[in-house]
Amino acid sequence: MNQKAIFHLAIPISNITQAKKFYADGLGCAVGRENKAAVIFNFYGTQVVAHITQQPLIKQAGIYPRHLGLILPTESDWQQIRDRAQEKQLTFYQKPKLRFPNQLLEHYTFFLEDPFYNLLEFKYYYHPEVIFGGRHLNSIGATSP
Repeated sequence: MNQKAIFHLAIPISNITQAKKFYADGLGCAVGRENKAAVIFNFYGTQVVAHITQQPLIKQAGIYPRHLGLILPTESDWQQIRDRAQEKQLTFYQKPKLRFPNQLLEHYTFFLEDPFYNLLEFKYYYHPEVIFGGRHLNSIGATSP
């Protein structure tokens, strides 16, 4: 591949206007193509396609096993999104916190919940080598042994 691949995720929604209010107005995501059945957002370089569904949207019991997450390259980037979410009064599913303090896995995280119960995580790792590395470590998420 000569170019970097772009991640794409399709998510269920029930209202395009509400989706645009959360993703565009709330998080600052650019709106791409849209029609009466779907809208595309540039979610920080990820293509998120929000599709209208007639199926009931159900609140998840927790953050696992499904959520969309972004790992920000700098602590300042993470703080900017956190601050914007707070200013726009978006729904925090989990408040900002530091996980694994003083360990190789140390990172900041928070979760937002969109109006359709889709969960979004935003992280910043102090040691980016553990994003794909750290095979000697066994902690993954809150359900780690």
